[in-house]
Formats: sequence, structure tokens, C-alpha cells
Amino acid sequence: MVGNDFMPDSVFFAAVPDSDTAARIYRLAEILKRAREFEGEIIGPERLHVTLFFLDRWRGLREHIVRTACEAAAEVRMKPFEVSFDRTSSFRGRTGSHPFVLLGDNGLSRLRSFRQTLGAAMMRNSLRRQVNANFTPHVTLLYDTRNVEEQPIEPIFWTVNEFVLIHSMHGHAHLARWPLRG
Repeated sequence: MVGNDFMPDSVFFAAVPDSDTAARIYRLAEILKRAREFEGEIIGPERLHVTLFFLDRWRGLREHIVRTACEAAAEVRMKPFEVSFDRTSSFRGRTGSHPFVLLGDNGLSRLRSFRQTLGAAMMRNSLRRQVNANFTPHVTLLYDTRNVEEQPIEPIFWTVNEFVLIHSMHGHAHLARWPLRG
């Protein structure tokens, strides 16, 4: 069985869809799984997200990094914004485990700007090592042995009203959340 069991115990900043949007994304993933004949397990609606910055593996994560990340996040000022995903594709991933994801272009420019703002706050707070320029905004739907080509979909969008710090291990625990405000 293909699944996301290999996913490490980790901590990261993320944008998460509201529950109605997460349910819509999950239903789309079910349809696409059948259509593409994927065997991988669909990511549950409660785990759907866009990773903004990965902090570290939890076991090695020092408490001060979480505290410093929270301080940096509290500095961020941005109004809520809309994101839009308009296609699906597979990423290369590890052998036998290719992430099948939602992608977008124009509908993600504000998300990219937000990530730059958060990254700047992290750098001001001594988290330079955790900030990188590589960013392909996506929502992972499932992992599968097969790699498929890009295909357009009816756009899925939501308004990002907050961002969260997530501890991922056999589920997602939201350690902290910050509302977006101007």
C-alpha cells in the first residue's frame, strides 16, 4: 500500500483551507484517485495545507526555535488574501512515492508575497537557516507509485485568513495560529 507513512515527525508554518474548502478538495481527490487509478491513500481534509516554511524535525527541535518562530509570526502584518489552484500534477518525490498535488500560478501571487513577509520576519528573529527561496506552492492530495502529467481542473480557491504552526506526526496538531490583519 502506498501512503504517507514515511512523512517525518516535523514542525512547519502553513496556510490551511477552511473546513468547507478542505472537504471540496478531499472530494476532488477522491474523484481524481478513481479516474487516475491511484492506489495511494488520500490525505484527510484535516491535514490539507500549503507548507510555507519547514522549521525542523520535532525530535531535534529545540524549544527556543518554536518560541522564536512564534515571535517572528506575531510580527507579520498582511490582510487576508485569496489563493487559487487550477491544475494537478505529480512531483518526482522518492522512488515509488510521488506526491500528487494541486498547483496554480496567477492565483498564488499573494501567497508568495505573504511567504516573503513571513521569511523576512523569521530572518529578523535569527531563523535564517529555516528560510529558503525554494517555494512551489501546492496542496498534496496523495502519494502514489505513479507519476502523472499536469492537467487543468476547475479552480479551487479559498481566502487565507490565518496561518498556523503545525506539528505533524500521525496527524496535525496546530501549535499556534495567527490571524491575518492589515
